Amino acid sequence: MEPTDSDETRRVEAVRQFNRFYTRYSEALDARLPRSEFSLTEIRVLYELARSQTQNAAALARELSLDTGYLSRILTGFEKNGLIARTPSTTDARQSLLALTEAGRARFAPFDSAMIGAIRALLDALTPAEQEQMIAAMRVIERLLGKRHPKGAAALRAPRAGEYGWLVHRQAQWFAHEMGWDRHFEASLAQSVAALADTADPARETGWIAEQDGTAVGSAFVTAVGESIARVRLLFVEPHARRLGIGSQLLDECVRFARQAGYKAVELTLAATLTDAKRIAGQHGFRYRQAENARHFGRDLIVEHWVRELSPEPSL
Repeated sequence: MEPTDSDETRRVEAVRQFNRFYTRYSEALDARLPRSEFSLTEIRVLYELARSQTQNAAALARELSLDTGYLSRILTGFEKNGLIARTPSTTDARQSLLALTEAGRARFAPFDSAMIGAIRALLDALTPAEQEQMIAAMRVIERLLGKRHPKGAAALRAPRAGEYGWLVHRQAQWFAHEMGWDRHFEASLAQSVAALADTADPARETGWIAEQDGTAVGSAFVTAVGESIARVRLLFVEPHARRLGIGSQLLDECVRFARQAGYKAVELTLAATLTDAKRIAGQHGFRYRQAENARHFGRDLIVEHWVRELSPEPSL
């Protein structure tokens, strides 16, 4: 669905409102820093050097989005006052590695302590749940605006309180936007998630959340269809975390659990348009069994049924 002019205006105003709020809040935090001869930019440079053992000027300029000439003048002043030391790089003769001296760390310590205290005071005003919500929102903003993409395998763990609701929210949202599925899909998800959260036999039915950088990025569950057949349900990976092997991780864990629980086969039901999910299923031993036309979630769908036969785990 293409955004309308009113949608675009609303989003622009929301960003401007957040910018105004954050600027005021940031200024309030900065006001808590001790009075000093250092500018806020100089304190930012000291912070970056304090959190890293060594860094070169080019990397520092990129990290802080500073003009290299301006940064050079700051570093020259720090060096003159004995706050930093330069050592030649062993990999690039054109670069020098920068590090705070003991005197530099001592001068920076009061600012670091003051900022930590200000942030603790901010967090103390919120409940633990509100703190986690705020941190999650910060990570989303950083990822979207900084174009930071997670890398490598995710950690798989049991769902935590509130994440069953996330399963419904994110999948309903994504399938509505990408596939045009209506509210009936969300209702179906809610029913499924309620049943999964209240499973009577965790040895036969279970599920996982894939977590990366402290954020949930995927899910998968195994449920019983009969005594010998299991089904993978709610297999989902956030768009920004796809093609990193997370879907494969989740499907591998589903198969491992199903085999360990004594099932003889695992089923997977997919809409024919979910090409990535079908590709991963095929790579993990699932075989296309049959398809049917169906009217679901306000759309005419081709529903495909995939199956993987399970052999017992080899004995050692």
